Amino acid sequence: MTEQKTETRKKDVKYLTVKELLKSRGKILGLKAVAGTRDMNRRITVSEINRPGLAIAGHMEQFRAERIQIIGQGEYAYCIKEDPRKVISNLNKMFSAPEIPCVIVTGGVKPLPALKQACAKAGIPLLVTSFDTSMFIRELTIFLDDQLAAIAYLHGVLVNIYGLGVLIQGDSGVGKSECALELLKRGHILIADDVVEVKRRIGYILVGNSPRNIKHYMEVRGLGIIDVELLFGVGSIMDQSLIEMHVKLEAVTSVSLGNYDRTGLASVEETILDVPVPSLRLPVTPGRNLAVLIEVAALNQRLKNQGYFVAKKLNESLIRDMGKK
Repeated sequence: MTEQKTETRKKDVKYLTVKELLKSRGKILGLKAVAGTRDMNRRITVSEINRPGLAIAGHMEQFRAERIQIIGQGEYAYCIKEDPRKVISNLNKMFSAPEIPCVIVTGGVKPLPALKQACAKAGIPLLVTSFDTSMFIRELTIFLDDQLAAIAYLHGVLVNIYGLGVLIQGDSGVGKSECALELLKRGHILIADDVVEVKRRIGYILVGNSPRNIKHYMEVRGLGIIDVELLFGVGSIMDQSLIEMHVKLEAVTSVSLGNYDRTGLASVEETILDVPVPSLRLPVTPGRNLAVLIEVAALNQRLKNQGYFVAKKLNESLIRDMGKK
């Protein structure tokens, strides 16, 4: 298996302040600030959430200070039963980490005085919500994952073929948009043309969409800008799609055609935002119907995703037959 990296233009490291979290999701998630409000510009840089039960008990090993700290029913019950002096001592140790963005108490319970005191002393925003812990963590994680996802901009076309997101790349003028146009005529769906915005979501999956100002438009040499939705109907467009396959179109001469795989046994991957994506190199020569080839390649990739690798199956069958002889 070989792997190659695609050139991407990444955005700067993203973050969200506690103040922005309250403004955008305060009403929806029932969030209110009750202490440490003097430093609401603390940065949230990761979408993962931390339940600091062990840290409150004094075990600071592997404490993930960069995450939002959630005080649920379990942590709250421990704080009530334990000696208040021990609790506040452990909280002070825990809150000495400067990168803690905020602390959120769930379940609608009233924050303990020791917790309020420790947050106020460290200048860490203390928030409360009436949401149940598991529901709150799920909703907050989904929101943060969308806001803080690693993002890159790629030059290419993203189409959805038989439910499989296919990213088509290649040099300028090689025929990416024309290929996508033919795929649209064959009933497939356009997500983005020219610039594809790619986000890496939880589970190391890639989601692609079009920048807002060029969404649902295509630029075709000789034709200019076309509105895909108006020409082909609302069924020809999607706002976003998973990226599950990569195709590289390469302009070649007949002399260099021998450099391309003839059997399909070689597995090549393209790395996008540190996520490997199955990749295919297609030579562009006069008379080749690239749209049909990509359509078949997408179907073949779906078979591979289901564990059926046609080339390997044939190769193993031939080896068995030769062994018998």
